[in-house]
Amino acid sequence: MRRENLDHGFSTVAWEKAKAEAMAVLGQRAKRGDPITYSDLVNKITAVRMDPHDTRLAHFLGEISTEEHKAGRPLITALVVHKHDLQPGKGFFDLSRSLGFSFNDEIEFWSDQIDRLRSQWK
Repeated sequence: MRRENLDHGFSTVAWEKAKAEAMAVLGQRAKRGDPITYSDLVNKITAVRMDPHDTRLAHFLGEISTEEHKAGRPLITALVVHKHDLQPGKGFFDLSRSLGFSFNDEIEFWSDQIDRLRSQWK
């Protein structure tokens, strides 16, 4: 999910620092194609505090993926998964479609993004 000018309740400086923290964690994971759960990711972010079920987390991840997509890179938030099934949430696929990706098989698309991340972050 992404929404322009969202008032997420954090300062712009803290929000951007949190995104940089998340990118550092995700970049390390991308080298191995190693997913991370929503809860583990939010626990590694110190600039802002969010719960794994916080609606702002979807916007946070959406901004990260949108920025990566605009830079011509794979959607790094493909690495963020639910604990119960180790797959990304519906929001990841909705965002992907809103960014112009077209796919019928969500798992195949997700797997392709993971493969592209491994190659990108070697």
